Amino acid sequence: MSQEVLEMLQKIGLHNVELQIALQCAPLLAKLKISNLLILPVKDIMKVKQILKYSDVDCELISVKGGKATMLLYRLEELEAYFQNKEIRILMQFMGYTDFSKEALFARFQKHYVAYQQDDAQFPHEMGFFLGYPLEDVVGFIQNQGKNFLYTGYWKVYADLQEKVALFQKFDMAQKQLVQYVSDGGSLGELLRNKESLQKMIG
Repeated sequence: MSQEVLEMLQKIGLHNVELQIALQCAPLLAKLKISNLLILPVKDIMKVKQILKYSDVDCELISVKGGKATMLLYRLEELEAYFQNKEIRILMQFMGYTDFSKEALFARFQKHYVAYQQDDAQFPHEMGFFLGYPLEDVVGFIQNQGKNFLYTGYWKVYADLQEKVALFQKFDMAQKQLVQYVSDGGSLGELLRNKESLQKMIG
């Protein structure tokens, strides 16, 4: 996170819901990524749904713990297309996934994630797939048990280093632009509903 973004956060306040969405989900909002996790107070769930209303971004509640909600924000068509990858489906079958409908996918992921939070299960490696990470990096993470990575940014990189670093730089720029927009009083909900304005902002 850049110094400029930190200064904007201090200016507007960390408890602003639109700010948190911009901060945590900028790559998704900028259409550079198919999904992002959003963690915020439970009391803000309805505010998130209101902000996303009429946009092409959906949300799914994954878990609630200690007053915090973990949500997955995503674009459904892109996520469904991603899960059509045969290699991803084979790996997920080993993780207990047999039904690849939206409802079944989220139900099992929620079950695995909650069990992990309660220390009843290991880390759910399929999270990388729900977040749309490149297959080679998810596999590399699993095979190396999170070690021996080439670089760590928005995720741990195990292949195509230069390409991923360039992508992470785009993520950073999107975050800066969206946080600046919210900091200046812009409405994230309106921006998401106005695709032309969003595209103009992020280039």
